[in-house]
Amino acid sequence: MSVEPQLETDMIPAVVLMTLLWSTDLQAQSVSPPAELSVRLVNGTTSCSGTVEVFNEGEWSGLCTSWWSMMIEVRFVCRELNCGNPVAESGGPLLEDGRRRVILGGCYGNESSIRQCDIVRGGPGGCNGRTYHHVTCSESVRLVGGSGLCSGRVEVKSNQSWASVCEADFDRQDAEVVCGELGCGVPAALQGGLYGGGEGQTWDKEFQCKGKESLLLDCDTSDRENNTCLPGNAVGLTCSEPDDVRLVGGGSRCAGGVEWYDQGEWRIVGADDWNQDNLAAVVCRQLGCGSTVSVLPGNITRGNGASCSGSEPSLRDCYRMYDLLPGLTVICSDLLVQPDIFLTDPMGGVSRGHQEPEVFRGYSFTITCSTQPQYPGGSFLLTFTGSNRTQTQPAVNHSAAFLFPAADDSHQGNYSCVYDNYVFSHNFSSESELLSLTITASPLPAFIIRHVVVLLILLTAITTSYLYYKPTRRQKRVNRVSSMDLYVNAMEMVSLSSRAEAGPGEERAAQGTE
Repeated sequence: MSVEPQLETDMIPAVVLMTLLWSTDLQAQSVSPPAELSVRLVNGTTSCSGTVEVFNEGEWSGLCTSWWSMMIEVRFVCRELNCGNPVAESGGPLLEDGRRRVILGGCYGNESSIRQCDIVRGGPGGCNGRTYHHVTCSESVRLVGGSGLCSGRVEVKSNQSWASVCEADFDRQDAEVVCGELGCGVPAALQGGLYGGGEGQTWDKEFQCKGKESLLLDCDTSDRENNTCLPGNAVGLTCSEPDDVRLVGGGSRCAGGVEWYDQGEWRIVGADDWNQDNLAAVVCRQLGCGSTVSVLPGNITRGNGASCSGSEPSLRDCYRMYDLLPGLTVICSDLLVQPDIFLTDPMGGVSRGHQEPEVFRGYSFTITCSTQPQYPGGSFLLTFTGSNRTQTQPAVNHSAAFLFPAADDSHQGNYSCVYDNYVFSHNFSSESELLSLTITASPLPAFIIRHVVVLLILLTAITTSYLYYKPTRRQKRVNRVSSMDLYVNAMEMVSLSSRAEAGPGEERAAQGTE
């Protein structure tokens, strides 16, 4: 019996195994590991969202830090992954998975790579009670060169590279989509060359957004007319700051405790004593409430910490501190809402046929000031532009009326209402829009107008009565004449009948008697 076939059969699996091992080794050698301190986002809904991980010493580690910008430091993560602007940032899950951790000491937002930041490599374990970070970046649009996250030159991703958009290919409805996609407010400014003329590629289509799309690339596009785009006219866009900050409990949108909308709910914001003024300045600026008047001590409730330099356009441009700090109450200068001013004319002496009201000379008129019911009390000051003439009245039911008995030429000009009130241990004021008033001569003196009106009323009444009673009187007269004729005819017939029945002698006697 020969053993050679059996030996050949036994050698086949060994050869196959060696081949597989050699192939696996070649494949492993051909796939190089990621570069040290590379960044990726995992467990997100898109390639530009997820929890931040950093490749550190041969493994992917969670990124954690005690100082993390709500948005600015996130920029380098989005930029390194070739994504757009940061849209949202939040604390991810707390992972005690035994991996090494990477602690970020601080970035300034203009880094092109995490390697340019201060990096501290930690040992195994979680983030020492802190959380890893979850980031969401826009996928296909970004604003470049602006002062914050909501301003800059519009760029669109095209074939993994970014292209500027021509001013002629972009309108306000397109801007509304971009602002919404980036988590900002409504468009505030739209102009070519506003943030530089643009470099490199130019987007070759014209956007046809309706304003309701959630992403810019969801909009329809069309070929550019005449295929022309003037150089240096890359469109720049400024969006208003997001409506994610509010002041509550102060009776005004410009006063109260600071809250920030984060991860689907409103959260109290806290700050260290040394940083409260800077944070308050940012909040007042973002809300369009002027400057800071005062910052009241925090209450017992503690909120998510934040630290600002004071120059940021919005709170999300500040640093977030994951320590819980006392909340704070901010009072801004534009505390009072703008009052209203309007004109009334009880005697009918105001003409509104023009762009501005006209008061007839000699007539009385009233200027009324009113405001929304924010705080009790206060007073209204009625000012007359171009003159030292002023009048002051206390606010009764949040309004005051200023009566002018007889209009003359000295009353012509611009009026405004200034509402003053003392609240939160400070004086506050707010001024209305201007009311332009023109004094003009009446078409007819007042007494003539009244007499003419009375005469017209009397004439109308007489005419109506005449038209009503005329047919009735005519009908009565006709009826009266007809009755008389019937009576005469009847008497004549009776007389003729009597004569016919009498003889000739009687008829002559009758005639003689007559």
